[in-house]
Amino acid sequence: MDEFKDAKKAYEDIPIPDELGGRVWAGVCQGRANRRRVQRRRLLRTVGSLAACFALLIGGLNLFPGFASAAADIPVLGGFFQVLTVRNYDTTEGQINYHVSVPEIQTDADDALARKVNEEIQERVDAHLEETKQLWEEYREAYLATGGTPEEWEQRQMDVIVDYEIRSQTDTTVSFVVNLFQGSFNAYNKLYFYNLDLANDRDITLEDLLGEDWVEICNTAIQKQIDESVDENGFTYFFPPDKGGFSTVDETTSFYINADGTPVVVFPQYEIAAGAAGAVEFPIRESSNVG
Repeated sequence: MDEFKDAKKAYEDIPIPDELGGRVWAGVCQGRANRRRVQRRRLLRTVGSLAACFALLIGGLNLFPGFASAAADIPVLGGFFQVLTVRNYDTTEGQINYHVSVPEIQTDADDALARKVNEEIQERVDAHLEETKQLWEEYREAYLATGGTPEEWEQRQMDVIVDYEIRSQTDTTVSFVVNLFQGSFNAYNKLYFYNLDLANDRDITLEDLLGEDWVEICNTAIQKQIDESVDENGFTYFFPPDKGGFSTVDETTSFYINADGTPVVVFPQYEIAAGAAGAVEFPIRESSNVG
């Protein structure tokens, strides 16, 4: 069998716990094969010294959602809009540990874009929390059905994390990512990227940043970086196009905007490369600033 096909299959296969039979585990995971399995990421960040100056506090507001929760009346920049943590808690329910920081965009006016994004984020967070509860219950039933004892089950835990990170911002634009993570017997996280021009009430696109030739510019830059990843022995984590690897970007391709205005295209783990590569990012240097 082709080595790339073998590698991809190996990374996409779900590890089977010792205490679960293969048939039962397959039943638990049936219908969930489209999920991207990712390595657990350490998402909780510490605030740091409270003796920092006021300017540093403002600059760190978006980098540390806990600050936003504690200082919700301080605008992120300028006063045109604020990105605030509207739900921020750490709690345990049964054997599930929740670490949740949910952002919300607040503007001076009732902007349709901000309202739509806020509703979408809330729907995704609610669905994520409900899904993890259901998955945990399915796992419990399978565990007990295959010989696990209630006492052994009580020792197991699941971590559920909702977090976000601001990647860049100006007076009127913001680029951020919302991360929904679940980790227990296996782990996955889902990344949702938002690039918003709040002054004009619209999403920022790769075409806005790169011009009408954005597809060609992205494809050339990404392929160059993939080619450069090949080591002296000819090894690369990336799959060739005919084995599920990178072929082209399109309007659904995820990206964020760096502080210098550079768009960074992101592919989830397993999508175009072996799982060991994680979520892969490609800076597209031929860009112009927006905002």
